Amino acid sequence: MTRDEAFELLKKYNQEEFHLKHAETVEGVMRYFAEKLGYTDEVEFWGLVGLLHDIDFEMWPDEHCVKAVELLEEAGAEQRMIHAIVSHGYGLTESAAKPEHEMEKVLFACDELTGLIGAAALMRPSKSVQDMEVKSVKKKFKDKKFAAGCSRDVIMQGAEMLGWELEKLFEETILAMRTCEK
Repeated sequence: MTRDEAFELLKKYNQEEFHLKHAETVEGVMRYFAEKLGYTDEVEFWGLVGLLHDIDFEMWPDEHCVKAVELLEEAGAEQRMIHAIVSHGYGLTESAAKPEHEMEKVLFACDELTGLIGAAALMRPSKSVQDMEVKSVKKKFKDKKFAAGCSRDVIMQGAEMLGWELEKLFEETILAMRTCEK
């Protein structure tokens, strides 16, 4: 599947600009981490997984990571991609497999965190992650009312799965988001 084909597939089930922007942000973050973690031959694949990770969320929020299997199979996605995408819903649905591959763990950890960082960036005068600091993210992370829909538990589980301190996850995700901010 090419990037253009994946984006068209995403737009078939997602029309809200917020969801499309989130998908592109996670795509960019996943590309960054593929490079950073030494998966240079899989940058495109990691990016496509990030782009399509919420393919079913807008139209089927109650079937998130369940309906995705059907949609991706119909589109001819390979099973490795489907597994990676569905695994980011680990703990949300009974059918979501635990993230095993490092890429799946990155997606699991960063999906919610990009939402938190993105919301924090909107509060800044610059409205950007370019001048975002880890201490700002830590402060917002501790405030459970801020970006309440972003699960702190999932972010902490993701950092633990990766064997990273939260601060490292925050820092690397900020750096990743800087590379793809539009």
